[in-house]
Amino acid sequence: MSRATARLAGQPLTRSFTALTAQVRTAGLLGRTRMFYVLVFSGLVLALGGIATGIILLGESWLQLLMAGALGLVLTQFAFLGHEASHRQIFASGKANDRSGRILAVGFAGLSYSWWMTKHTRHHGNPNRVGKDPDIARDTISFVDEDAAKQRGIMGFITRRQAWLFFPLLLLEGVNLHLKSVQALLARGPVKGRAWELTLLGLRFGVYAGLLFWIFPLGMAAAFLGVQLAVFGFYMGFSFAPNHMGMPIVPADAKLDFLAKQVRTSRNIRGGFWMSVLMGGLNYQVEHHLFPSMPRPHLRKARTMVREHCRALDVPYTETNLAHAYRSVLAHLDRVGLAARDPFDCPAAQNIRFS
Repeated sequence: MSRATARLAGQPLTRSFTALTAQVRTAGLLGRTRMFYVLVFSGLVLALGGIATGIILLGESWLQLLMAGALGLVLTQFAFLGHEASHRQIFASGKANDRSGRILAVGFAGLSYSWWMTKHTRHHGNPNRVGKDPDIARDTISFVDEDAAKQRGIMGFITRRQAWLFFPLLLLEGVNLHLKSVQALLARGPVKGRAWELTLLGLRFGVYAGLLFWIFPLGMAAAFLGVQLAVFGFYMGFSFAPNHMGMPIVPADAKLDFLAKQVRTSRNIRGGFWMSVLMGGLNYQVEHHLFPSMPRPHLRKARTMVREHCRALDVPYTETNLAHAYRSVLAHLDRVGLAARDPFDCPAAQNIRFS
């Protein structure tokens, strides 16, 4: 422990976080890394070119489904960049980030930037807090016992088995994200950039689907689209799920300072450079929540400072490998699913649970 960090012990957490922020800023970790993002974007555009070339060379072959899967992976990486633009990680200017974010999210990934911004800002303000974090609101998956207990019919059936169904359901997440984007843009009330995003979404879907059904036979085009959406949804869900799922749920009336609520509800994933590539920097979730505008390349360096800071203040800092993270995720979903248990379920079957 450094002398500076040792002096923080016993200080109010709010004051200590101010000191941590000053340390991070002095180290230059809040500065922009524009060339990094230029290289990442250029690499993804080249990957799109490679996929287009592969599609042309393969012709009417079912091997095109490999191209569909690759396209799903690349579009998810574009969504990661859109996420970083929404956090002002790419440019110093808010307008430049918003413009690039809309192009990345809407034009490439097919997601509404304004919908994502609204939802994700609420999540960052109150991660895992009941009633305030939209990411744990009742949906197909239930995250708290009270929501699971309200599920009935087919939804109750899914909730009771949500740990087992989690990965299959992720295959549908791509369709779900696209639908929610359109629904949000068509909803009543003011929506920033509504006309621009609807136009860009319509143009994207029209050109994409039009090309598929023009190039391929009907069945192959439908299969290509289905595989791309399944891979996109699975990859998106797979990357975001371990960040907070299975971490402490914060009661609606709980009072926590900024440092505690962000660190206690977030989980880092070990794996270094390659895990950061795979997850678009989301593997440094603790640091991302403490410093949302910090560019991806600096998160690894900030991790050392944050871990030492939390150790000095006795604030739990969670970091694990991906397999252990998913065991925690599935165990949490399984436990919550018990709240929707049908009293006529077979007791013996209920004993077969995730550990």
